[in-house]
Amino acid sequence: MSDVTRARHGRPVHHWRRDVIELAALFTAVAVADAVANLVGHGPDGPALLLISAVALVATVAFHTWWARHHGHAPPIDGADTDARPLSPEQAGASTLWRMRTTVKDEPGSLAALCTALAGHRVDILSLQTHPLAEGTVDEFLLRAPAALEASGITRAVSLAGGTGTWIERADAHDLVDAPTRVLGLATRTALDAAELPLTLRQLLGRCTIRQSPAGPGPETVPTEGALEDTVMRLRAPEGGVITVERPYLPFTPTEFARARALVELDAVLGPRVPRSQDVLTLPEGNDITVRRADVSDLDAAKTMHERCSQRTLSLRYHGPVGDADRYLNHLLSPRFGRTVAVETTSGRMVGLGHLLWDGDETEVALLVEDEWQRRGIGAELLRRLVGMALEAGCESVYAVTQASNTGMVAAMRGLGLPLDYQIEEGTLVITARLDGVAALGDGMVSAVNAEAP
Repeated sequence: MSDVTRARHGRPVHHWRRDVIELAALFTAVAVADAVANLVGHGPDGPALLLISAVALVATVAFHTWWARHHGHAPPIDGADTDARPLSPEQAGASTLWRMRTTVKDEPGSLAALCTALAGHRVDILSLQTHPLAEGTVDEFLLRAPAALEASGITRAVSLAGGTGTWIERADAHDLVDAPTRVLGLATRTALDAAELPLTLRQLLGRCTIRQSPAGPGPETVPTEGALEDTVMRLRAPEGGVITVERPYLPFTPTEFARARALVELDAVLGPRVPRSQDVLTLPEGNDITVRRADVSDLDAAKTMHERCSQRTLSLRYHGPVGDADRYLNHLLSPRFGRTVAVETTSGRMVGLGHLLWDGDETEVALLVEDEWQRRGIGAELLRRLVGMALEAGCESVYAVTQASNTGMVAAMRGLGLPLDYQIEEGTLVITARLDGVAALGDGMVSAVNAEAP
């Protein structure tokens, strides 16, 4: 009657106690069935009793069905035999990464309810950061969801689980880095190059607009510790100005504000700095030039180069009164507003400047080459290096503002081999090069013969 369940000393062993219990249960069931049959067949209330029993059985089945539909079952034990069906190739393979932020009540079980709701839609939580607030907690997730599940489906599930103010956008593989590692990497970039501060802030805070205003009295003055107002944060710039960061689509949290302030404080402690590496290159005609990063310490050399440039060259570059050209140099050479690359001859004479300028969400490139050194490939080399820096910074495009008659700048932009957009209005030409999908730029018109770093 019973199956063999184990073996002792190599021989099968039967459970005789279980057999006795099963026989006793069978005899008892027969006795009870006989008693019920006699009661129904010979008792005065037999039919009524039979009807009541049938109703009770139907009610029991209905209750069991309701309970099964409204309560989940425990997960199967590892190694147990389950009746799970394999996922289709579409379900098993395709997935989408999402970054999501939502606010939950600061009470036990709130986060658990949210995670349970996501699990019900087969959404995998890859990372989680919490940002405590005065009322509630902002939870930031990195999610991997089935490709068929749209953002609206995720936000709907989160809302039903108690999440409010939910924001969601597509993520990529770069977001898989955990928060401490990413912040340390941004701090390293800031420490190596002062021009990296706006870029690291943007990567830290996501899509946002960053602008810097000079020091002085007025509404832009902020306390030393900075100021946070919902979607706007203001930080004291190291040189005394104000850095304003705006993100209208998503309020900043106190945690984000503290991280941004720490990066700015690190920049202030380290002071002005740019990488001092330089490349010695050979022009097609055989002359050697040096290409290096420049900053405000090169102000005098840049002004001297201005004096050697013709009025036409300066007007093509600055689009305004030529006499005001020197006034722009402090801004252009400051690493706070972008990066500058200088070209020098073997005697140390500056003959070219290239600027990569952070302009809110956009990036501008600008070139100035001394008249005597034009048409030798210097502008093309400067532009190639600037666009390479923009690629490293994650810029989606760069634009150049010039005059329609500036054929040299037009030729240099076309020489990049990138998709270009042209806009012209009243003689001013704006050329935009799209960088999305571009991995790297090829060699320019000059070749490197030596590279050294002090």
